[in-house]
Amino acid sequence: MSGSSTPKSLTSSGQKSLHDIKHPLSCSPGAEDEAECGEGAIISGTPSPDLPHTEPSSIADKDLSLPNGTPVDTSSPASSSSLLNRLQLDDDLDGETRDLFVTVDDPKKHVCTMETYITYRVTTKTSRTEFDLPEYSVRRRYQDFDWLRNKLEETQYTHFIPPLPEKFVVKGVVDRFSEEFVETRRRALDKFLKRIADHPVLSFNEHFNVFLTSKDLNSHKKQGITLLSKMGESVRYVTSGYKLRNRPGEFSGIADYLDTFSLKLGTIDRIAQRIIKEQVEYLVELREYGPVYSTWSGLEGELREPLEGVSACIGNCSTALEEQTEDMTEDFLPVLREYILYSESMKGVLKRRDQVQADYEAKLDAAALKREERTGTQVPTDAEKYQDKVECFNADLKADMERWQNNKRQDFRQLLMGMADKNIQYYEKCLTAWESIIPLLQDKQEPK
Repeated sequence: MSGSSTPKSLTSSGQKSLHDIKHPLSCSPGAEDEAECGEGAIISGTPSPDLPHTEPSSIADKDLSLPNGTPVDTSSPASSSSLLNRLQLDDDLDGETRDLFVTVDDPKKHVCTMETYITYRVTTKTSRTEFDLPEYSVRRRYQDFDWLRNKLEETQYTHFIPPLPEKFVVKGVVDRFSEEFVETRRRALDKFLKRIADHPVLSFNEHFNVFLTSKDLNSHKKQGITLLSKMGESVRYVTSGYKLRNRPGEFSGIADYLDTFSLKLGTIDRIAQRIIKEQVEYLVELREYGPVYSTWSGLEGELREPLEGVSACIGNCSTALEEQTEDMTEDFLPVLREYILYSESMKGVLKRRDQVQADYEAKLDAAALKREERTGTQVPTDAEKYQDKVECFNADLKADMERWQNNKRQDFRQLLMGMADKNIQYYEKCLTAWESIIPLLQDKQEPK
């Protein structure tokens, strides 16, 4: 998908017209999530026909050839799939046996009087005894995923909660009902749930179970704040004015790493978006440039065929560049954005850890004042309780950091290998296209 092409729109039972998308990761800064339509959590409007399950046809699938019939070989025996095949990625983290599989697919558009929104099918297969059935299928909209994440953050505040896909607010105006945007969001939501399902603690959360199985999620969303949520809030705010005496060095190191990591990714993200913008502008020029040679050829005799060949080569290079831009937009940028959001979420967990430690230190200070008034040096039970919280928080945070590093290593190895492979394919296609025109030029040089 590039800025030079018009995206397909989601088929709908409604009559509303849709706007063209200019960038798959951009929408208006004020864009909000789909508003609620009545009280129905799953389907409150009339569903439209399903989106096609197949990916949009790749430009690479088109046969490239010159006007004289010479085929342009776009295969990449030294790279392409062979590069990816060399990269062996283990799907099971740390040898864990998975017993919970979650998939997000089949987006549908719903139109009702007050709103238009998208729902996604969430399919769950499991052998866990916590579930009454081995398989579930429910429909959820974006705000339901947002509810789940908020609940996880409230009840599992010592853990890293995977980020939800943002509303892709960058620049311009986006049609959030186009196939391209919906597919980008579907993949991000699918990864969000898979990360939770693979987590040894988050995957057992009661709210996650409800999200995967309940046909009436709204009834659960209306329930009041839980005891664990209140505990989380108390931890979040009770010591906000207290300054830590000494944060452990390992956690200071994590905080410094996350600051630098998010800064670097943010810079790469901004530059990558500029590159894509420039590539789209370059494509516009190429599409005007190539046909000039074709019209020129009509005025020539012996030069006619070579000029037509040059025009075709420029067209083939344009097609290859469009495909490269599409790959960068759909595969590269979303991973960067996810990890930028992930690092911000992790910084929030570190702050909560510091607040728990600050609460513990405050209890110790209070105990020290009491000891001055009476004999005995035993630490009060209240302080011991907060000491246990600090130790548990530290253990959870370190375990999640190790898991996150493993995920990051695998994701970026795959991402960078794919980026290298796509660039090799692009330059090979351009090289092959230009090499194919050499015989046309040589044939015209032989007669004297």
